[in-house]
Amino acid sequence: MDFNRKHVIVGVGSALVDILAQESDEFVARSGAVKGGMVYVDNAHIDRTLAQASNPPAVVPGGSACNTTVGVGQLGGAARFVGTCGQGAMGNFFEKALRSRRVDPRLARSDTPTGRVLSIVTPDAERSMLTFLGAASETRPEDLRADYFADAAVVHIEGYLLFNPDLILAALRAARSAGARVSLDLASYNVVDQSREFLADIVREYVDILIANEDEARAFTGRSDPEQALSALGREARIAVLKLGPRGSRIAADGRVVNVPAQGDGRAVDTTGAGDLWASGFLFGLVSGYSLEKSGAIGSACGYEVCQVLGASIPEAGWQRIRKLLEPPHPSSDASSVQATGGAVSPT
Repeated sequence: MDFNRKHVIVGVGSALVDILAQESDEFVARSGAVKGGMVYVDNAHIDRTLAQASNPPAVVPGGSACNTTVGVGQLGGAARFVGTCGQGAMGNFFEKALRSRRVDPRLARSDTPTGRVLSIVTPDAERSMLTFLGAASETRPEDLRADYFADAAVVHIEGYLLFNPDLILAALRAARSAGARVSLDLASYNVVDQSREFLADIVREYVDILIANEDEARAFTGRSDPEQALSALGREARIAVLKLGPRGSRIAADGRVVNVPAQGDGRAVDTTGAGDLWASGFLFGLVSGYSLEKSGAIGSACGYEVCQVLGASIPEAGWQRIRKLLEPPHPSSDASSVQATGGAVSPT
């Protein structure tokens, strides 16, 4: 297969609208959220929690894989998002927001309300999420049409789909049928905890690029030491990424480890979307033919910029700073090695 003809990054995940509220740790405890994690709730629970908020929330399009594809589009890459949203105004808002951010939306529509995530951001910049999936939970395997993936270089899947085994298997098989590489972000440590056996099976069989933070890697591998955790991740996928927050990130591939420094001084306004946008930069870099080092640096820049604002939307000034890193790539052993397996392709 001529991978040079493949250039689209396709995200598969939950079409959600993010509601961002800045509150205290006490508010998190009262809300029923898990500090730093994600809990599924009904729509009324979100309404009740918002009624107790002390600050007006911000509302933006969200969802893990969606955030990643938005980042790819903003970087100038070819991005597509596949998911399900509601028929009403919130679903229209979601679709319009994707188009305005250079993402091709392939959305099924449902009479169920569009899903929402209440992200409670505490003073330490940690976010704790209450999620009402709504229409997002109604994506069916048959909704994943083959033509959505035919031109895909990478299919990026959010770990939250582990709660829908039939759907994630359909996405994985669609990616394989299209000859695309599969990127999986482990999403949340509690998701990994509840899906470990099934997760291990699909990673072993389908996943080329495995992305995790320290908590997720610990839940998946049982290793607390970052070096041991990365080594364990690297035995499961061709490219393994361990995100270490203010300590940067590490990438294991082809028997070596690439250390990617963090940007800034470690301070953050909000960590919402940090991992999602890191994936945007990294996958965009791979598909554009950059080395692992350069791809990691672009990911680090995206992760840094999103942490300086509330929510997962980087302002244009931030994107302008990131785009300065995007000089034409030079051939390298890293890029060639990844291209040989389809994990990176040159844009047309």
